[in-house]
Amino acid sequence: MDSDRFTRLSLVEIDPARDGVLIDLAYATADNVTGRPIYRNPVCCLRREAHDALMRAVALARPIGYQILVFDAFRPQKAQEVLWAFNPDPLQVADPVRGSNHTRGVAVDLTLVDTAIGRSLDMGTGFDAFCKESYHASTAVPAEAQANRFLLLGLMTAAGWTHIASEWWHYQLPGADWPLLSDDSAPASMM
Repeated sequence: MDSDRFTRLSLVEIDPARDGVLIDLAYATADNVTGRPIYRNPVCCLRREAHDALMRAVALARPIGYQILVFDAFRPQKAQEVLWAFNPDPLQVADPVRGSNHTRGVAVDLTLVDTAIGRSLDMGTGFDAFCKESYHASTAVPAEAQANRFLLLGLMTAAGWTHIASEWWHYQLPGADWPLLSDDSAPASMM
């Protein structure tokens, strides 16, 4: 690893009890696009600025009856390399040479859960479904799923996040000057 490209930074662990979120780290299990666990230890964390923005989204979702379910946050470089090897399509997976906003600690993959029924909202596709139906503005999914995506988009945008067009679940902090983080930035080894 080119040490000049990476910064060592302490990240904030997302704590479900303290932060009021649900966590289901897809890459810590075999239930992901690769069919095998990528993370050895399921640690979910973000840069302080991203954690603060996530807490703003949590505060916006709570009074209208929703909770945030996080699928992924900071992603070690080694995990990015595994995902790229599985699907080297730059529209869906960032090239590890360039780096991902996940490897910068400023991106989160998530959905909304209806707290009254304890179930995730229908978003039309699953997390990491690499298809055109996963695009935010896809009209190929049912109207209810489209409305749910726009609800999520509104909450996240109001909390200071931006999105990418091809993934309804992916949000990131604005700006392009976030440095890549070293794999040992997480509170515990993930790989």
